[in-house]
Amino acid sequence: MTITTATPASPADRQGGPHRAVLPVVMLALATVVAAVASLNVALPSIARDTHADQTQLSWIIDAYALPFAALLLLGGAIGDRYGRRRALIVGLAVFGAGSLAAMTVSDPGWLIAMRAVLGAGAALVMPATLSTITATFPPEQRSRAVGAWAGVAGASALLGVLASGLLLEVWSWRSVFGLNVVLALVALAATLRVIPESADPGAGRLDVIGALLTVAGLGVAVYSIIEAPTEGWSSPRTLIGIAAGVVILVGFVLWELRHPNPLLDPRLFAHRAFTAGTLSITLQFFAFFGFIFLLLQYLQLVRGDGPLVAAVSLIPMSLTIMPAARVVAPRMTSRLGARPVVVLGLTLVTAGLLVLSRLDADSGYWLLLAGLLPLGAGMGLAMTPATTAITDALPAAKQGVGSATNDLARELGGALGIAVLGSILQSTYRDHLHPAGLPAPLAESARSSLALATRLGPAVARQAETAFVDGMRTALTCAAIVVAAAAVAVGILLRPAPARDDAHEAAEAAHDQRSPHPASS
Repeated sequence: MTITTATPASPADRQGGPHRAVLPVVMLALATVVAAVASLNVALPSIARDTHADQTQLSWIIDAYALPFAALLLLGGAIGDRYGRRRALIVGLAVFGAGSLAAMTVSDPGWLIAMRAVLGAGAALVMPATLSTITATFPPEQRSRAVGAWAGVAGASALLGVLASGLLLEVWSWRSVFGLNVVLALVALAATLRVIPESADPGAGRLDVIGALLTVAGLGVAVYSIIEAPTEGWSSPRTLIGIAAGVVILVGFVLWELRHPNPLLDPRLFAHRAFTAGTLSITLQFFAFFGFIFLLLQYLQLVRGDGPLVAAVSLIPMSLTIMPAARVVAPRMTSRLGARPVVVLGLTLVTAGLLVLSRLDADSGYWLLLAGLLPLGAGMGLAMTPATTAITDALPAAKQGVGSATNDLARELGGALGIAVLGSILQSTYRDHLHPAGLPAPLAESARSSLALATRLGPAVARQAETAFVDGMRTALTCAAIVVAAAAVAVGILLRPAPARDDAHEAAEAAHDQRSPHPASS
């Protein structure tokens, strides 16, 4: 298959001009939707106070964006392949901007959760189109550095969104965070209309709508059960049945994809060890990353008493290490050493950073926080670029929309699960460790539902609640470190050098894949 573009570039053009415009535009669109995953985290304390949202609702306010974002990414990538990646960018940015504008008008947690879901649906069209536009537009000799820039922006823009939100919250309310979304979406939309060439797969088959519905249903049921577990009980029938039902639906999705002639994601792709390793690495490092941001920004504001801007600025050192590690260090190290040691080193640094951060308590100084942020940021940057390249290199150019969506799915699914799982561990420990004495039952339950509400019930209750919150955060971060350490071991095994005959066999398979309209189904 070939890529068709509305404005094909000449060989001379491919060396210069168009790329200078295309890359910053797709990076702006990417930053717009990725920043929204984390930017609202800094506003959670004020949202809790203004809307009386409890800790479970706060988790949903964040995950209502991340979950549809993840669940619809494969469909979004397929839509871009079939109907055009430029069109997908335009529609996605329009939906994202309109949803953000509507979110500025609501004051009820339920409506805020619903509007965040609309934003997530728009983002699912935007994100796969950004990476697939790069891989379809840039020649092979420039693609690695462009993908490195993409990976760096994807990692750092979440923290830049937090910083921008912190600045806005010093002057305006949490609604201004959605106002920033509107402005960014409009600028990115105008630039896309002016600069981005159209590209599509003219041989794309019918959209796999049933596969998309199974993805949404499976992930939705599983994540809902995880987020509600602290309230319902981890061993309750409702929680166990919900998680089991989500797993069964996702198994059904795999079986359906194996039979479908135009699958959203062919499970046979995971027979390629590098593809599996890249997907696993991206999923679990973002599981830890977004879960960590969700926890830490509440800790900084509700336990340490920092303002929104101070809390956001506190994370800058991590952002400053992600971009150079992803853009410069990782590509150079990978070209010299190969992907395996670079990814494993990155995941090891992330593990070390999380273990340091798990030692934070209510009285910790900033130096302990900094000692965890630096290796965490450097590790994220090192691990992202080679893992992303492994995923995108597994597919030919005509299928880059689905390949890009797979990479994006790994990121956003990891983030959604990280927020759900680590948030639930935090909330479960918080509820178990907080037993305020002398309060009427309704007030005691209010204190156990949210630290933001507990701080309004007097100094004694507030201090107990802060201690319980820190206990929950430390437990959650320790669990995150264990998960990432396990990922480092698994990736090291998957990327181990193969015997010569296996290399030849995989090369023959790759050559066949390049000729096949459905490369992963052979």
